[in-house]
Amino acid sequence: MDFELDDEQKLLRDTTRDLLAKAYDPEKRNEVIATDRGWSPDVWRQLAELGLLGLPFPEEDDGMGAGAVEIDAVMTEIGRRLAPEPVLDAVLVPGGLVADAGSADQRAKILPALASGEKLMAFAHSEPGVRWPSTKISTAATKKGSGWTLTGVKNPVLHGGDATTFVVSAVLPDGGVGLFLVASEADGVTVNSYATHDGLRGAQVSLQDAQAEQLGDGGDASGHIEVCEIRTHAALCAEAVGVMEEALRLTTEYLKTRKQFGVPIAKFQTLTHRAADMYVLLELARSMSLYGTLSLAAGKKDRIVASRARLQISRSARKIGQEAIQMHGGIGMTAEYPVGHYVSRLTAIEHTLGGGDDHLRVLSSVVAEPVQLL
Repeated sequence: MDFELDDEQKLLRDTTRDLLAKAYDPEKRNEVIATDRGWSPDVWRQLAELGLLGLPFPEEDDGMGAGAVEIDAVMTEIGRRLAPEPVLDAVLVPGGLVADAGSADQRAKILPALASGEKLMAFAHSEPGVRWPSTKISTAATKKGSGWTLTGVKNPVLHGGDATTFVVSAVLPDGGVGLFLVASEADGVTVNSYATHDGLRGAQVSLQDAQAEQLGDGGDASGHIEVCEIRTHAALCAEAVGVMEEALRLTTEYLKTRKQFGVPIAKFQTLTHRAADMYVLLELARSMSLYGTLSLAAGKKDRIVASRARLQISRSARKIGQEAIQMHGGIGMTAEYPVGHYVSRLTAIEHTLGGGDDHLRVLSSVVAEPVQLL
């Protein structure tokens, strides 16, 4: 089996890498994430002009019709540069739900605007006190005449402060979980934004009899939500691989330049062994990320595959992050030096849609299923 990117995929990867390399160095990123918005409108415009915001959307909706491998390549480069632009949270995740479950009119209205960078959305699904992968949400949908209203609290909503429209999950009157479109400025909607420790943004979205439009034909959308989460797992894995690659590169470069007793500390055998272990963990993570991506590319949307990949990503990320900080010493903890920011982003990815322990529980539950003996 050929695991290499083809020429078009390499061009997409290299174009994304060049754009973000020119846009961000550690100092520039620190300046951007310190702004109220937390990301650069100029970089966002360039991403849209290159078609990167419309990657997964059908060509008839002004997208590129790209698959999981192309999204993997772009997300890896976003991770490599710690680009703060909300490509995943404000476009790929909510846009994917609209593409999957929305009506023809909703897709025609929303997807081209997302692909052009004019519109930002957010998926409001997580709720306070509800641990992934629980589906026991409390936000309620109520039928009011020909429309719907929603009441509940969603938190965290990643980049919710940037969204003009939310895709909101809510319990339907007859059971099941439905998906609804809610305008951020609608009556009954309160959005409280905050900065997260990795320099990005989150929000708490409170809904009190907020007017909502049902996404698509309505009904139980649990299947769409599960598929959305599986795709999000794959994207987060790819981003984490890019983050780990750069954390390892920074560490090995530091070992070559930092001197003790008159020689580079890369000459110390113990440190080179630890760096080699980091490389092995990175390759394990890369392999499992590729496993998840290729499963999606083959049309297999399997939550067990996603949890397998996320478990290895979690284990590799934690160890690589710890080692990167330790081998840098005190400088690794400073805000001016980038390695601490890479570790912070790895920690945030670990806390998104379940950590390593959560995915281990998912996998353990499958192993523990009773076997029918002949």
